[in-house]
Amino acid sequence: MSEETKDIFDNEEENEEEESNIIILTDPEGNDVEFEHLDTIEYKDDVYVVLIETVDDEGVTILKLIEGNDEADDELVTVEDEDTAEAVYQMFKERNKEFFDFED
Repeated sequence: MSEETKDIFDNEEENEEEESNIIILTDPEGNDVEFEHLDTIEYKDDVYVVLIETVDDEGVTILKLIEGNDEADDELVTVEDEDTAEAVYQMFKERNKEFFDFED
C-alpha cells in the first residue's frame, strides 16, 4: 500500500471517529443541542461524561451517566454537587492537558 493510500484510509477512520463522538441532547426547553463527547471519567463509583457544544463552545458540560437496563435506557443527568463537578473537571484537565489549552 502506498503512503498516499494509507493517508486516505487514516483520514476516513479519523472522520468516522469524530462523527461517532457527536451526541444530541434535548435541553429543558425541548431544543436539540449537539455536543462532542470529550471524555468519560469514573469518580467515586459513578461515571461522568465531559461534553462540549459543537456550536457554542464556551465551556465543557459535565453530566452524570445513570445506566439503564441496556444502553438505550441510559440517562445523562445534571451534576448537582459543585464539589463533584469540580473534581471531575480537574481530572479531565489532568488527563487532557496535552490536547487542550485550559484557561484558569
